[in-house]
Amino acid sequence: MPRPKSKSDLLQLSAANYERLMNMIDAMPRSQQHAEFRPGTMNRNVRDVLAHLHHWHTLMLGWYDVGMAGNKPTMPAEGYTWKTLPALNRWIWEHYRKTPLSRTRQMLAGSFDEVQALIHRHSDAELFTKKHYAWTGSTSLGAYLISATSSHYDWAIKLIKRATVSPD
Repeated sequence: MPRPKSKSDLLQLSAANYERLMNMIDAMPRSQQHAEFRPGTMNRNVRDVLAHLHHWHTLMLGWYDVGMAGNKPTMPAEGYTWKTLPALNRWIWEHYRKTPLSRTRQMLAGSFDEVQALIHRHSDAELFTKKHYAWTGSTSLGAYLISATSSHYDWAIKLIKRATVSPD
């Protein structure tokens, strides 16, 4: 499906990609779900990837709360800039690396539901009109939500497929 341009497209693609991701993980043997990835990725296993997605959901929800209250959110996070994303992503990895996969899945499911509920609260115009909200700058709320949902889940699927060590 092409990049969403409507609320229904965004809801459909984000849910479909999330479901694809979860189904892919569920189809993996339990040992592979917990196995370390091939060298070369910062996220070292499925848990790390899911924790990364969860944390970016929480960042999005935080930006939204601050922005809708009439303030300018610190993006991407306090102490980081878009140019220092690798450092932020390393912090995310370190923060969640001892969280069990089962707990990480629960956190991701909860934050996914929160983001979906946020999308439901808005009209097409509110989601996809550039500059509709001052805090989103020159882009739209929908663009941020696409990045935090459907596009990010697609990234996760590709990363897990590429990095998973096949059983011998």
